[in-house]
Parts: sequence; C-alpha cells; structure tokens
Amino acid sequence: MDTTDASPLPYRDTKPQGSADFYFAINATFRFLIERRGIPGWIAYLKDLATDYYRPVWLEWKSGGLKSVAQYIQAAFQAEPGAVFKLSEARETLVLEVIACSAIRHLRLSNREIVPEFCQHCYFQYSTIAKLAGLHMRLQGGNRRCTQTFSSKPLQQNTGDISTVQ
Repeated sequence: MDTTDASPLPYRDTKPQGSADFYFAINATFRFLIERRGIPGWIAYLKDLATDYYRPVWLEWKSGGLKSVAQYIQAAFQAEPGAVFKLSEARETLVLEVIACSAIRHLRLSNREIVPEFCQHCYFQYSTIAKLAGLHMRLQGGNRRCTQTFSSKPLQQNTGDISTVQ
C-alpha cells in the first residue's frame, strides 16, 4: 500500500488480511496485563492504546462522523481473517453486528485458554475512541457474537451486558 492510499486503518500494511496468529499475542498480552496490573491496569492500557495509537482513527471519526466510523469498521473487519459481520446505518446510529468473531473463533480452534474478559477490550477501546471523537458506543453480547452501536447521541452501557468468554 503506498502512502497515497486513503485507508481508514491506522497502519499501513501491504497484505489484504491480517494473520490470525496475532490473536495469540493479543490474548497473551491481555493475560499478562491482567495478572500483573489487574483489571483496572488492563483497562488503563486499552484506553491509552485508544488515545495514542488510534489517534489517527479518532481524529478521522471526529471530522467525518459516523460515515468515517463505517468506513473504518468496514476496512478493519475485512482485514480480519474469518470475520463475519453486518453493518447497518440509521439517521444518527451505526450498528455493527459481529456474527462470527474471528479472534474468538481462532483461539478456540487452536485450543487456547481465552482471557474471560477478552470481549470487554472492544468496549474499552472503541468507547474511548468514540468519546475522543465526540461520539458514543455501546457493546452488547460477546463470546463470539456481539452488537456494537455507535451514535452521535448518548448510549447507556452496562459492562454486565458484555459476555465473558467461557
């Protein structure tokens, strides 16, 4: 991919899809952080990642609104090996339905012990990105399937609505 490509993703990669083995590293990193820093430390890590690494993303979302969110999600999920998802847009809302989470699927097929809080990372990361962009995000479900809602209007989130991985 050359630098003139207008990809909504924060990285510049030349392959059309990522490697599913990256999920091993994510799961191991989450386990390490939770064991060493506890859940609050892990959440702080995710929020810092969203603030710093994803700065180009939330700046684009801030200027482009839900249209930019949709472009990012489309590109990100197309790059996820084995992801099955559906995007739907309404007036002030974008709904991402994750029908098959590629990370959970790959970790299970590889007989990995998945961090129970794994699905919460999407909430803490994307709600932070959305907040920095002046938007709101809610996640319901998890454990292979979830619904992520992005809106210009406030949304109620109960972290109990996010399933633990079993």
